[in-house]
Amino acid sequence: MLQVGLNPYGLTYYLGLQGHGTPRANPEGRGLEGFIELAEEVGAKTLEIFEPWIARLDDGEVAALKARLASLGMTPVISSGLNHGPLDSAFRSAERLDAKLIRVCLTSVLCGDRNAWGEKWHELVRGVHAALALYAPRAEAEGRTLVIENHQDFTSDELVALCEEAGPAVGICYDTGNTLPVGEAPLDFTRRVAPWVRHVHLKDYNVQFTDEGFRLVRCAIGDGVVPFAEVLAILAEHHPTLTAVLEPGALDVRHVRLLTPDWWNGYAQRSARSLAACLLAARRNRLPDDADYRTPWERGEDGALVAYELDMIRRSVANMRSLGVMP
Repeated sequence: MLQVGLNPYGLTYYLGLQGHGTPRANPEGRGLEGFIELAEEVGAKTLEIFEPWIARLDDGEVAALKARLASLGMTPVISSGLNHGPLDSAFRSAERLDAKLIRVCLTSVLCGDRNAWGEKWHELVRGVHAALALYAPRAEAEGRTLVIENHQDFTSDELVALCEEAGPAVGICYDTGNTLPVGEAPLDFTRRVAPWVRHVHLKDYNVQFTDEGFRLVRCAIGDGVVPFAEVLAILAEHHPTLTAVLEPGALDVRHVRLLTPDWWNGYAQRSARSLAACLLAARRNRLPDDADYRTPWERGEDGALVAYELDMIRRSVANMRSLGVMP
């Protein structure tokens, strides 16, 4: 059984996170308060909170937030990442809010494109190993779990190896939309990581094929490529309950250029059968080759973005309810 709620990353314009500090930022971004109000509207049971929001609150405000979430029946998850620096602030926020899970983005790599980082990719990997070795004992001592996300950077085998190396205080935050960016089919990826999953990002994409690979275009969760009924059935075999959050993709479309030879630099050898499964899975609900794949953000239609994001979240909720995932 999933305890489904929200995280902020599919609502970045509405919440004031998109283009922060630039002229295109939403001057009326709703921030933490708007986030909680929307979570109440959709009946959220989990709230994955952008960690800097907590860091800015004084102790009285955090205590009030903690009581409010408890009264609403929402489990808090702290959301942070190694790409933002040390995790000390995330640990402090988790302690203040009594959150048992800290979601951790491991790198800034996107679209599975290790080649774009050159030798720095290997430096990033070494840094991830060192950071988990440093923080896993602290998480275990505090009774928390670091949930490392497949953020379009690591394969299923690599994530499992990181968990096995770091020990029981490290699990996986499984983003269901981020298997194709590393050339893996959703069901293959799910079967491999399922025993280590501790938190779920419910994400979906429409795929548009290109001469270099394919684009991943955000869509309502359940309208795209991910076979959610099968994915969730696999997870249920291993976990009677999990926290999960709805997360439509980014406002910037992702282009996975895995049909180009250099894209594979930095990857281990992959079987043809595995890649074929990925390409076959990507054809589900795919976009026509000549469709306009751009989001309103990419088209410069900022005035349409709030309605675009909110409508997509509400349709995602409706789709998950039709699957029996949300009440």
